[in-house]
Amino acid sequence: MRIAVVGTGYVGLVTGVCLAEVGHHVVGVDTNTDKINKLKAGIAPIYEPGIEALLKRNAEHERLVFTTDLAFALRGCDCVFIAVGTPPGEDGSADLQYVKAVAAGIGQHAQSSMLVIVKSTVPVGTCDIVEAVVGAELKKRNSSLHLPVVSNPEFLKEGTAIDDFMKPDRIIAGTNDEGARQKLRQMYQPFVVDDPSRLYLMDRHSSELTKYGANAMLATRISFMNELARLCEKVGANIDEVRLGMGADPRIGRKFLYAGPGYGGSCFPKDVSALVKTGAAQGLDLAVINAVESANAEQKLWVAGKLKRHFGSLKGKHIAVWGLAFKPGTDDVREAPAKTIIEFLLREGATVSAHDPEAIANFGTELGPLSGLAYAKSAYQALEGADALALVTEWSEYKRPNWDKAKGMMRSHAVFDFRNQYDRNALVGLGFYYECIGR
Repeated sequence: MRIAVVGTGYVGLVTGVCLAEVGHHVVGVDTNTDKINKLKAGIAPIYEPGIEALLKRNAEHERLVFTTDLAFALRGCDCVFIAVGTPPGEDGSADLQYVKAVAAGIGQHAQSSMLVIVKSTVPVGTCDIVEAVVGAELKKRNSSLHLPVVSNPEFLKEGTAIDDFMKPDRIIAGTNDEGARQKLRQMYQPFVVDDPSRLYLMDRHSSELTKYGANAMLATRISFMNELARLCEKVGANIDEVRLGMGADPRIGRKFLYAGPGYGGSCFPKDVSALVKTGAAQGLDLAVINAVESANAEQKLWVAGKLKRHFGSLKGKHIAVWGLAFKPGTDDVREAPAKTIIEFLLREGATVSAHDPEAIANFGTELGPLSGLAYAKSAYQALEGADALALVTEWSEYKRPNWDKAKGMMRSHAVFDFRNQYDRNALVGLGFYYECIGR
């Protein structure tokens, strides 16, 4: 099939290279000329393990090309994906201006019938809006082209996105158009050849809500476990043992039961907020989802406050922070807990030396220059003269540090383990003050 993917960010690029990998001919489209030129040169604009190899291989086999020309990309297409950003607006609702702009462009430039597939994460009813925008543009041209709009949300985890796309546990698509259903089965057949039942076809509104519902459920589990961890500290329980006991119940399962400094990233914060706004627009107060959002914001400040509670005052203290990305395996710093934690430390009068294997550049762009914040070239360099170490993101290179070396570099010896990665007894035995979450 010939497929256009509009938007070459995280979702669009992963979608494009993976569809090309199974033999489809894909044209990636973006308005950013610099980004397109880098992609043509085989340089991915995002950090995602495995993506540059797929990018280069499929470009060499002429299955994957890139352009800024939407009209060119749409020529002879069977399907066009809308995979542009839907950033949160000032009120927390999803901003659909980029989705609408692409929909208008498709209506203006399409020369043949094709599926319009909304891959961006969008609120319930967005596909209806896209359909109306495309239809209005076709009407201006007196065109009778058939451009059915399909909801097809992504379920990609940053750091494992290639595997998630190539080996999906489910593919969700929403349409009531039988011709569209047949095209979807044809396009996704290579990904579900061993089990076609993993392609779930439903109505558009259900498909759109499935994405938000899934992310809100995962965010709920995270916030629930974080609150339980705080209770563990009060009553003398161990959240790791509680997690194992809870996870042994097959109705609950073991995933997303880890305590930490709160969730971040491009999906959970934005999608939880958008779901709250969708409920409000329908006259519903989604109390549980509202509480999830509030608990997550509070958790980030609560873990940051551990350092102040230990030292009494952070004025004049120098803190090393390991990890800036919202999770390991990505350079994404959107809504990352490190942002809230570092801003808290700086407000309280501390200085901070931060390290991350991939996310320093993005973090610097996100926060801008801040007095008292410096970036280290290595994890150990961040420890020089530090009064405490705060582990915020559990990158593999932080899992087994040389604690003797660390102790010799630090001014005082406190470790705040916000990912519960380290052995308390071992660190205390080496002369460190150690604090984690829920243990």
